[in-house]
Amino acid sequence: MSTDPDTILIEAEEAMDKAMDYLKHEMKGFRTGRATTALVDYLKVDYYGSQTDLKALAAVSIPEPTQILIKPFDAGSINEIKKAIENAEIGLNPMVEAKQIRLNVPALSGDRRKQMVSRAKKLSEETKVVFRNARRDANKHAESLAKQEGKHYPEDEITTLKEEIQDLLKKYETDVDKVIDAKTKEIMEV
Repeated sequence: MSTDPDTILIEAEEAMDKAMDYLKHEMKGFRTGRATTALVDYLKVDYYGSQTDLKALAAVSIPEPTQILIKPFDAGSINEIKKAIENAEIGLNPMVEAKQIRLNVPALSGDRRKQMVSRAKKLSEETKVVFRNARRDANKHAESLAKQEGKHYPEDEITTLKEEIQDLLKKYETDVDKVIDAKTKEIMEV
């Protein structure tokens, strides 16, 4: 259990920071109609029983603006990589050519763009829930400070701490909205 106001605030911020990093990481993999290695870099591939990031198993490049080329370091992993791409639901069809996989990135249809925006908004709401849970936990710790034996924290100090926790939540929620608005614009660009 947290023992002082600074620790409570730091722990809440760390939890919110982690959730924000996760959201940004997920947003990189969203398809926008342009080829980018971020679409596949972190796809998990079953490589000899271990879930491994694709970028650790293959050289990923963009030979053309609408293509992604994947050259596995181990030719034996090509079928597992293909399977991982198909299961990722990123809307790309892997074509195996000799010892490499080519992905054509078609322009997104209007419906597909709306689906992607909807998925981004759902992810942002899930992130905000994580933030609110961090706030709830921090507020519980703040309230427990008043009941702590040995040390006494004045009521106004606990109230100030709760206000700081709320301000932190607002800041992170605003940051999420900015990230989602930018990604929405990127997805809806034709």
